[in-house]
Amino acid sequence: MNRGDVQELAKLRVQEAQALFDAGLYNGAYYLAGYAIECALKACIAKQTQQHDFPDRQRAIDAWKHDLKELLRATGLAPGLDESAKEDPALQANWVIVKDWNVDSRYEKAMTQAEAQALIQAVTDAHKGILVWLQDHW
Repeated sequence: MNRGDVQELAKLRVQEAQALFDAGLYNGAYYLAGYAIECALKACIAKQTQQHDFPDRQRAIDAWKHDLKELLRATGLAPGLDESAKEDPALQANWVIVKDWNVDSRYEKAMTQAEAQALIQAVTDAHKGILVWLQDHW
């Protein structure tokens, strides 16, 4: 698994999330939209990994987590996102939605259409989506 692989997974998971949403399968759509951000964050971490460098132990441990806020911290991009969000309320609103996703959502059975739609929109918005912001850094 390398940076290109997780970049492609992020894009594929967004497509799958949209397909599930269109089919009325909101639980899976929600989960995969958030998982796309997890993959994008891991691509950002991979970009910063130098060939032949021995990884910092804590950073390596953090890179395998599923918590989006912790992954964002591991990328070193948290201050940049905070700064961008201060300047852009739409980006801030999208991060507020996205940051609450967690890997345990895969077990949810009562995700609403509105919840899934909000997350997919926050991830994919062409101008202020979190995935778009992360793609500038991966």
